[in-house]
Amino acid sequence: MENYGRIVTVGVAPAWDIVCRGRDLDWGRHAQIDDQTIRPAGKALNVSYALAWMGRPSVAAGLWGREDYDQMHRAVERWGGLVEVRMTAAEGSTRQNFTIVDTLHHREMHLRRSSDLVSERSLRQLEADLAEIVRPGDTCVFAGAMPQQATDPVRACRRLGARIAVDTYGPALRSIVGAGLPWLISPNVEELRELLGSAMEDTPERLAEAGRGLLDKIEVVLISRGEKGALIVTEEGAWTGHCPTPGEVLSTVGCGDYLLAGFLAGFQETGDPSAALARGLKAATARAWGWAQTRCWADVHKEIAVVVEPV
Repeated sequence: MENYGRIVTVGVAPAWDIVCRGRDLDWGRHAQIDDQTIRPAGKALNVSYALAWMGRPSVAAGLWGREDYDQMHRAVERWGGLVEVRMTAAEGSTRQNFTIVDTLHHREMHLRRSSDLVSERSLRQLEADLAEIVRPGDTCVFAGAMPQQATDPVRACRRLGARIAVDTYGPALRSIVGAGLPWLISPNVEELRELLGSAMEDTPERLAEAGRGLLDKIEVVLISRGEKGALIVTEEGAWTGHCPTPGEVLSTVGCGDYLLAGFLAGFQETGDPSAALARGLKAATARAWGWAQTRCWADVHKEIAVVVEPV
């Protein structure tokens, strides 16, 4: 099978993810939370984190604030040594994002700030650093919010011979797709509608049709459908998949990142899009159920059943 090289994740809008979990949380109340986690994140670094959980190495690149760079580096070193940190230090500190999870009523609140690490200077330095990192055949995963000027590093990695996987939205996604740069894109249904300017139905048939319309520019379209599962479209065919077993959803944060990480790991291992989709669905389901934090990947791989079938 073809050698797919390393996975290099690249994010220009990273964050510290602070997740607080408690019971019966509401406005105007003083409540004690049950637990809190603080982790360096952002969609690109989330993919590296998920890959490490699955026992797969990656290189974490992109921007990170200079003021808290060492703190991030120490935190990532505790992820089992499978993530090589090659972040570009940008002026300032990295934003903090908060997620409040009410475990009694099964609801969440997400509080997000915009990132201010992107500048002409930081992007130039990122491009220079990527030139030292990326090798022909690597898969570079650009994930998370991207201002349009931040698409230049995507072009740089493509010139270096990397496959480009993209999980972003809005004008940046349209620009990257319009230039024919990605090997893979990973939108959710709303992001796909925005990209195509179409209000297609969220059914396997309509989504597969929409994905096929992009195959003149992209080889792989991976569509996240939330609780309905996911769908993959390639020149080889289209497949839809879901987890038929009901489970308690503890949090939806990061599920799309685990879907993408699982797909990439599965595709590198098998070269089979449908098998890779199954791997991604297992990882995303484990994230939703909280198993990614409490169980090892080997157990999850055996215990979570998914159904994948052609469209």
